[in-house]
Amino acid sequence: ECALASASSPRNALENTAVQPLGATPGWTIDIATTLKMLHNGNRKLNRIPDNMVCPNCATPLTVMPEHVACDKCSTEHPIVNGIPRFVEQEHLASFGLQWNRYEVAHDDEDRATFEAKTGFQLAELQGKRILDAGCGGGRYCKVAAEAGASVFGADHSSAVEKASSLCSHMENVRLVQGDLKKLPFQEASFDLVFSIGVMHHDSDTRAVFDSVAKMVKPGGRLAVWLYRLNTWPQEVLNNALRRRTTKMTPEQLEPWCRLGAFFGGIPLLKQSLSKVVNFSTHSNWENRVCDTFDWYAPAYQYHHTTDELSSWFREAGYDDLLVLPPEKTGVFYRWAWQYNLIIGS
Repeated sequence: ECALASASSPRNALENTAVQPLGATPGWTIDIATTLKMLHNGNRKLNRIPDNMVCPNCATPLTVMPEHVACDKCSTEHPIVNGIPRFVEQEHLASFGLQWNRYEVAHDDEDRATFEAKTGFQLAELQGKRILDAGCGGGRYCKVAAEAGASVFGADHSSAVEKASSLCSHMENVRLVQGDLKKLPFQEASFDLVFSIGVMHHDSDTRAVFDSVAKMVKPGGRLAVWLYRLNTWPQEVLNNALRRRTTKMTPEQLEPWCRLGAFFGGIPLLKQSLSKVVNFSTHSNWENRVCDTFDWYAPAYQYHHTTDELSSWFREAGYDDLLVLPPEKTGVFYRWAWQYNLIIGS
């Protein structure tokens, strides 16, 4: 993995790479009469819609109506479906909507540990913070941060926001949008903490996503980013060859192969050796192994990066006090293999 985190704004953080930084709070226009009427009628969906949204095209504050949000300047409207503003279609990321809505992969204790390991943020420091989960997927880490007392805003390009909404339905401090991370509907410099775990490298332009997300952090805030690490050249060649085939498969064609990988991922010794050649998940849970393996082979885009590369992005975005985060696993052999870029998918 390649993760970084930063301690002061404009930005910081790296494991595969993570960072932290900038601030100001935006405003949006609300039809007050309609809002009060909806609340009086017991419809609380509008309360779950993010505050301070701006037009992703021109940054004008959006007007929020019961069934859509609108930009008066651009004369554009975006629907609100199931209480979630929708600024995009799934496009090339449809596989994520499928996988996160199909598989049950949330595990509270594990998710809390992974959150701290891949962001460098301690749960005890999240109380009262305004946080952005850039690429929230099924909402596991939105839930973790919200349970720690943060006001959490989750954004994802895919329909995985439906799963996130279901997972976090009991928490009023989680708000969601379906949107492009390169054109977020939030004012720049409006979040105390921003994190993105395993998402940016699935866009056609990882750097463009990073630059956009990095602008969301307040001065003095923190940013954490986790990306796939660039492996050795034989591993990269084999992975690219396999993905040229798997990305052309339908989900129905690909899933049996993922189940085969999940089977191998449960066999001692084999999972520690073969998975360094051909990637498949070695998670302890069967459903997680199937989902993680699908996550590797289905997406249209998958780019791998070095820690030095990610660090340079942080610095060019104005972040300092960078911290390269170690991998979550602590075994001697694992740490050795990680150091020499042998761990695929990390």
